[in-house]
Amino acid sequence: METGNSTARAEELKAQANEAFKAHKYAQAIDLYSQAIELNGENAVYYANRAFAHTKLEEYGSAIQDASKAIEIDPKYSKGYYRRGAAHLAMGKFKEALKDFQQVKRICPNDPDATKKLKECEKAVMKLKFEEAISLPESERCSVADSIDYHTIGRVPTQSSLLTPVAVVSAAVATVATVVKLVGPEAAAKVAMMLVVAGACWWNSGLFFGSGSRDLNLEVEPQYSGARIEGDVVTLDFVKKMMEDFKNQKSLHKRYAFQIVLQIREMLRALPSLVDINVPEGKHFTVCGDVHGQYYDLLNIFELNGLPSEENPYLFNGDFVDRGSFSVEVILTLFAFKCMSPSAIHLARGNHESKSMNKIYGFEGEVRSKLSETFVELFAEVFCCLPLAHVINGKVFVVHGGLFSVDGVKLSDIRSIDRFCEPPEEGLMCELLWSDPQPIPGRGPSKRGVGLSFGADVTKRFLQENNLDLVVRSHEVKDEGYEIEHEGKLITVFSAPNYCDQMGNKGAFIRFEAPELKPDIVTFSAVPHPDVKPMAYANNFLRMFS
Repeated sequence: METGNSTARAEELKAQANEAFKAHKYAQAIDLYSQAIELNGENAVYYANRAFAHTKLEEYGSAIQDASKAIEIDPKYSKGYYRRGAAHLAMGKFKEALKDFQQVKRICPNDPDATKKLKECEKAVMKLKFEEAISLPESERCSVADSIDYHTIGRVPTQSSLLTPVAVVSAAVATVATVVKLVGPEAAAKVAMMLVVAGACWWNSGLFFGSGSRDLNLEVEPQYSGARIEGDVVTLDFVKKMMEDFKNQKSLHKRYAFQIVLQIREMLRALPSLVDINVPEGKHFTVCGDVHGQYYDLLNIFELNGLPSEENPYLFNGDFVDRGSFSVEVILTLFAFKCMSPSAIHLARGNHESKSMNKIYGFEGEVRSKLSETFVELFAEVFCCLPLAHVINGKVFVVHGGLFSVDGVKLSDIRSIDRFCEPPEEGLMCELLWSDPQPIPGRGPSKRGVGLSFGADVTKRFLQENNLDLVVRSHEVKDEGYEIEHEGKLITVFSAPNYCDQMGNKGAFIRFEAPELKPDIVTFSAVPHPDVKPMAYANNFLRMFS
């Protein structure tokens, strides 16, 4: 039984935690809420508040655990369901989120905010069911990239490339019939209306003419003053001009965007899932972490450390896009440098180079707004071609997320991963993209709800078994832009300063010089950017909780 003194002290700690939360010091807030819980473990508010702080740090697995504990303590505490629903939503688990918001509505039937969020969640689930109903099996899907030849962009499509109205109507009828079987006639009627609206949008976007033929019918207008690619070769002059245009919030013509993305696809497809990088003696190599659509901070990295070149090579370690609202500019710049000089820049896949994340956290909406629907599918295909990990001079293992749920994983196992797919929810590929280090030995559940947490002993065994010296990974915001853990054998590097315009963190990158490969860590602060807020293109429903 709690004493009066411990209860009062717990309330003091909660108040301090609330102040830390308001100051965006979410890790400190979690620590203070945890101290309050130690003194009074039967207060649902403490768990719900800690769940909210976990959500701010993208620790959605921990948020769900805390919210569930709050519900267990007080089944009528609406905020417990609210916090859990928000965490489910952030993980793309719309159906689970719907159940929680339905419960919030039952507890608070007259709350307009609860009503609004429930309606938005119902729409999201309905859209998900609709997409599932009309989706083709993986084996039957056609590649968007294979249907586009950037050399022919600007020509009128042939009649054979057009979908006839009869074919369109037939597909629509078949879709509605399928949905009737899946969700019933009442829901199917709603889906039919969605199909009409979606059909109008798709027709206007040109998708009924093959792979976005209206995109492919674009001439480069004489008045276009932006960067131009002459022939097939992406040059440094072109990249510099494009970067300057992006800096001034000007667009790249879609014809050249197609060329860059299609060329990079061919390059990436030819690479193994684990890429070996050789840095000659006396030469250096730079590793950057998450950039997350913060284009102006990317430009600052290049100001501080020089542009990518064969003499100044980089590895960008995943999560190029999402959250920040200049993701299109970031990804086209990185891809263009790779096209210009394949050895000047290396690119690894992060957990945000995936359809499920892009749909929620802004990249899909941004691409649709700045480019077109065709590019949404094209980027999704290209992201599936990105390598999963790199090894520098046989000694430094670089991966976006972390290590594995089992011992004995060899570099050859990583090389043999068939990566040309959306990330699975378990297995080696999932863990490479999602896992995080933990301060205690062994392995534990992931605070994110995907992947796992691994201790220093796991890192040590992996390095020893593969004759490696160091693990470099990204994936986590760090106050100083980096953190050295696991007895110096693991470094986290994060290159998006003041993440989402609110975290107040520094960014960092690591320079290695051969042959010693001693990490030289450089930190930097955020720079100003145009007044476009993070998540400006994100899923409307998610923005309601941001």
